[in-house]
Amino acid sequence: MSRIGKLPINLPAGVSVTVNKDNSVVVKGPKGELTQQIDAEIKVSVEEGKIVLERPSDQKRHKAMHGLYRSLVNNMVIGVTEGYKIEQELVGVGYRATSKGQLLELALGYSHLIHMEIAPEVKVTAVTEKRANPIITLESCDKHLVGQVAAKIRSFRKPEPYKGKGIKFVGEQLRRKAGKSAGK
Repeated sequence: MSRIGKLPINLPAGVSVTVNKDNSVVVKGPKGELTQQIDAEIKVSVEEGKIVLERPSDQKRHKAMHGLYRSLVNNMVIGVTEGYKIEQELVGVGYRATSKGQLLELALGYSHLIHMEIAPEVKVTAVTEKRANPIITLESCDKHLVGQVAAKIRSFRKPEPYKGKGIKFVGEQLRRKAGKSAGK
C-alpha cells in the first residue's frame, strides 16, 4: 500500500468536508473554502472526523494517484485552518517593493518598475525597514496558488551566484561562486 495514501486525514474542529457526486472535495474552514477535483477511481469517504482515501487496485497509476490526492486534500485541510505564508527578500542596492491592495510594485534595477496584480485569494504585504532588505509576505489558504505567485515574483530577478543579488526566500541558502582571481 501507499505509505502516504493510506494515512487518514484528521479533521480539526471548525472544518467541514463534503464529497460531491462528481468526486470533487470541498473543504470549508475559518480561513476560507477550497475545492479539489479527485480522480473518479479514487474513493473518498468522511468517517467520524477523518477523511480516508482508497484506491481500487495496486496498479502503479492508482498508487501514484492515491498518494497525490491524499496530499492535496491534506494541504487543503491545513490551508483552511492555519493558512500558508511565504516570505521573500529583495537583496540588492536600490531594490524596493511596495504594495497597494492587490497591486505589487517592484523596483529591481531595470529601467522600469514592475507592476504585478496579485490574485484576490492571496494577501500581499511589502515591508521595508531601515538598513534591512525589503520583505514581501504572501499569505493564502491555497498552497498551490501562493507558491505559484511566489515563483512568478522570484522569476523577475533570480538570485545570482556571485553577489547574491535578486529575490530569494527568507532563510534560503544560496550557492555562491568565487569571482575572478587576482592576476599572477
